[in-house]
Amino acid sequence: MSILRIALQKSGRLSESSLALIKECGIDFQNGTGKLKSEASNFPAEFLFLRDDDIPGYVADGVADIGIIGENVMVEKNQEVRLIERLGFSKCRLSVAVPKGKEYKGLQDLQGIDIATSYPRILSNFLQKHQISARIHEISGSVEIAPSIGLAEAICDIVSSGSTLMSNGLKEVEVVFHSEAVLIGNPNISTEKQKILEKLLFRIHAVQNAKKNKYILLNAPKNALGKIVEILPGMKSPTVLPLAIEDWCSVHSVIHEDDFWEIIESLKAAGAEGILVVPIEKMIR
Repeated sequence: MSILRIALQKSGRLSESSLALIKECGIDFQNGTGKLKSEASNFPAEFLFLRDDDIPGYVADGVADIGIIGENVMVEKNQEVRLIERLGFSKCRLSVAVPKGKEYKGLQDLQGIDIATSYPRILSNFLQKHQISARIHEISGSVEIAPSIGLAEAICDIVSSGSTLMSNGLKEVEVVFHSEAVLIGNPNISTEKQKILEKLLFRIHAVQNAKKNKYILLNAPKNALGKIVEILPGMKSPTVLPLAIEDWCSVHSVIHEDDFWEIIESLKAAGAEGILVVPIEKMIR
């Protein structure tokens, strides 16, 4: 029987979110401290816990069939892997930052300076695109310290909230690359393993769809039902059930989280009462 080998980051924020996604997909496995490999007990998969920088190479070489990494790592390592799915979590950006006291007017201020980064490929592509010539110093870890020790006049590093930059006396001046967690795969995965991957993707999509939508229940007078149904299209159409009280009904539907508050306000204005909003665990389209 074929087993899908999945590479995950062994520690860090991306690791926590990746493990949470796998658990939400109903896949059970042990991942104790220091464990480098674990087989699922209820799904044909084996998990490899690796450094994020190593995952693209393992997937490209076929040691792992698929892996979850940051898109920035996928692009920087430039391995022969295919992008299967953007997963929507661990969003961040790769940005250029300079000391707070340094005046910055625009991209031309990067001309001819020294920039420290752990992402020389992405930075080089960005500079070439904008016809900027700068000296790139590749370093790993603690990139923020480079300006204060005289190694570089600017840095290019991952930014989430910007608090790390501020604490090191830096300010963000240019966004180079937007990143999020992605699922990557070996281009030559076997037919048997592709079928397992499709089952995994089915579960992932169900989890993702659930997070983007809410289940809503409300009471409505029958004379307002037409207007309320127009507001709540649902997956196909809302479910309408009669209540024990004459001329009233219960309406059930699903709404997208992005439209949530606007729809709630419209429902109230149309005469809806007793509105309940419930999170969805899984959603199969």
